[in-house]
Amino acid sequence: MIDKHTALIYAMVMASAADRNMTDAELQEIGDIVRNLPAFRDFETNRLSEVASQCADLLGAEDGLDQAFEQIRAALSGRMRETAYALACDVVAVDGQASQEELRLLEMMRHRIGVGRLPAAAIERGAAARNRTE
Repeated sequence: MIDKHTALIYAMVMASAADRNMTDAELQEIGDIVRNLPAFRDFETNRLSEVASQCADLLGAEDGLDQAFEQIRAALSGRMRETAYALACDVVAVDGQASQEELRLLEMMRHRIGVGRLPAAAIERGAAARNRTE
C-alpha cells in the first residue's frame, strides 16, 4: 500500500500524463505543489522524481490505471481524496485549457476514488478560477 504523499503525487502525475504530453508548466506545478502545500509538509521533496517514476511504471503496466486508482483510494481518507482530485485539477488547469483526455481522466478519477459530483464541480471551478489569466 502507498502512503498519502505517494497517492497525491500519483493523482497529479496521472493528470499530467493523461494526454501523453507532460508539459513543463505541469511539471513545474507538481513541483511547486509538493514544495509548498501543507499536505506535503513532512514529505522529503527529493523523493518526488522517484515517486513520479513509480507512477509512470505503474501506468505502463496492464491494468495500471485501475491499479493506480485503487491505490489512491485505499491510501486516502475521504477528505484527502478531495485533495487529490483538487491537485489533479490544478495540474490540468495550469496550461489554460484542458484536453479531452485530461477531462476524461478527471471524470474517471472522480468516480474511482469517490469524490462526489458537487464537491468535484466546486473543485473544478476553483482550479479554473486560480489559473485564469484574464
